[in-house]
Order: sequence, then C-alpha cells, then structure tokens
Amino acid sequence: MSWTAPVAVSSVDGVLTTPALLPAASGLALGLGLIVAIGAQNAFVLRQGLRLEHVAAVVAVCALSDIALILAGVLGAGAALSRLPWLIPVVCFAGAAFLLCYGVLAARRALRPGALLPDAAGARTGLAVTVGTCLALTWLNPHVYLDTVVLLGSMASTYGEHRWQFAAGAGFGSALWFTGLGYGARLLRPVFARPGAWRVLDGVVAAVMAALAVSLAVRGLSGA
Repeated sequence: MSWTAPVAVSSVDGVLTTPALLPAASGLALGLGLIVAIGAQNAFVLRQGLRLEHVAAVVAVCALSDIALILAGVLGAGAALSRLPWLIPVVCFAGAAFLLCYGVLAARRALRPGALLPDAAGARTGLAVTVGTCLALTWLNPHVYLDTVVLLGSMASTYGEHRWQFAAGAGFGSALWFTGLGYGARLLRPVFARPGAWRVLDGVVAAVMAALAVSLAVRGLSGA
C-alpha cells in the first residue's frame, strides 16, 4: 500500500504568499530602487560614514525622515500635492538653489585637500550642525518628495487595505539602506586615508549636485 504525504503548496492565500506579504515585498523593492542612487542625501551619509562622525544620528535622521514621508504619502499627501501643480515649480527652484550651494561647498573642499583629512584636529563638525545639514538635505530636496510622497504614496494606494504593508516594506528598505551605507562606509576608510581620494569624492559630489540642480531648474521651468 502506498500513500503520499500532504505537501504544502503556496498560493495567493497561503502563508508564503499572503496578500499582506506581497505588498510588503513590493514596497521593499520599490523603496530600495528609489533610494539606491547617487544623490545629496546618500553622498552626505557616505561622507559621514567615512569620517566616522555622528553616523548613528545621520542614519536615524535619514531613515525616520523617509518613513515619515512615506507615511504622509500613504495618508494622501501625494494626491493632495498633485492638485497643486503650481507648487511643484516653486519646490524645484528652491531645491535647485540649495543643491547648487551644497555643490559649491563640496567643490571648495575638493580644491582644498587640507580640509579633507577625515581625522584632522578641529575638522570635526558638531552634532547640531551635522543633524541640521542632514535634515536640510532631506527635507529641502524635491526629489525626496517626488519619490516618497508622490510615487510611493500613489503606488501604496493601489494595494487598498494592504497599503500599510506596502509602506512598511518601503520604510524597512530605507532603514536597511541607510544603516548599511552609514556603517558600511568604514570598510572604505583605507582607500580614503589619502587626501586625494577625498578630493575625488568631493569632486564627484559637486558634479552630481550641479547636475541635480540643473535638472530641477529645467523641471521647474517646464512645470512638470
């Protein structure tokens, strides 16, 4: 006599692919896809991680800010923003001006290698200034709103009652990325022990900030 043991088959209603798990996985994937890119926020986190300077505070500010913006999008801020098209150019121009100023500062650091030594005496920045800069790079950057509030908020709405699982996945992805970037940067410290490496990093940051500023200005002019 033969018999076949019951085999658990995953289904849409099963444990492995529950309706709540699918939105969470989608939120995680989309959240990581949006933040894993060279930008003002990531460049700042990387630099602080390399300097071993207030890393926990920077990671916490970035992750909590992203989570707050994602929740705002899920609660409907994205839909409300889409009803105010005149606000987008204003935000774009303000963001372009801020990123351009930050890029100029990075360019000055690249041209003055004496200020790029990670452990130079007197070169460390206070916690308040660091947190303030991090908050500005996060909350004054229009790309953050477009990605988290508008895009993620709109995507979350398509999951109906499971939109909060989608938001949880996106928030987890943000926390995972910033933690890995901030604390993983120390592995590159042997490379950045040379002032020349800091010159290259700040030069790249300056170029990226300038490019982002131009793209935002063009977006503001087009009203898109």
